[in-house]
Amino acid sequence: MKNLWISIFAGPLLLLASSFAHAGTYSLNGHFKQGGLIYGTVTPGSIVTLDAKDVKVSKDGLFLLGFGRDHGSSSHLMITYPDGTQADETLKITKQNYKIQRINGLPKKKVTPDPVAVKRIKADNAAVWRTRTTVTDQAYFASGFDWPFKGRISGVFGSQRILNGKPRSPHKGTDIAAPTGTLIGADADGVISLVHQDMYLMGKCVMIDHGHGLQSIYIHMDEILVRDGQYVKKGDPVGKVGKTGRATGPHLHWGVSLNNVALDPELLVE
Repeated sequence: MKNLWISIFAGPLLLLASSFAHAGTYSLNGHFKQGGLIYGTVTPGSIVTLDAKDVKVSKDGLFLLGFGRDHGSSSHLMITYPDGTQADETLKITKQNYKIQRINGLPKKKVTPDPVAVKRIKADNAAVWRTRTTVTDQAYFASGFDWPFKGRISGVFGSQRILNGKPRSPHKGTDIAAPTGTLIGADADGVISLVHQDMYLMGKCVMIDHGHGLQSIYIHMDEILVRDGQYVKKGDPVGKVGKTGRATGPHLHWGVSLNNVALDPELLVE
């Protein structure tokens, strides 16, 4: 029987679905653009690959796809159903236009750190990397995402950072400005996967494991209210806004990544 394809487009949100008479079904829901996250469902027992790389599928058939800041214009999705039949789809990925953000007034040692500080930064980054590359079975992400709190957006995903006149790496999250002490909630269900009280650039830092390699990170906090390994539900308090680490004022840097690929947090809550 000929494959039946359904494609519905409404604003930036795209829903793709495919049905096969004797094979299985899959659906994709999310933002098909740079920085976007896709929620997928497929017939349980299926094998999913994206650009020839294996994608984790839960026993219930849930899976995730993510596209980084500089992802190309397309990706190739391949699904092998339990009976051996296959479906494949070329996904079109929309390009984002990124801003340039200039931040001045930072302490010189926070922009051009000395060798001792560089050693600390490397250790901090290694801890974050180990956490971001951890893939667990639970699909906590099925709870959906919400803002950690509502506030003024002071930094956006993907922007090129110019710090004290020096070009630095693109911004990997969303900055939300708020008074020191503002309560921060968990963006989705998950398990606290990292707690650090004093990172050189990130200050007080918390990470949440949402399953399947999806992790969120909160940095620059004034106070941490959770412990490593603690289960949290969406909205549970995890900390308070601060300006620890490299920050010019109180705000939360909120980041989300899939298998260590940074995504745009704002797309998760649109």
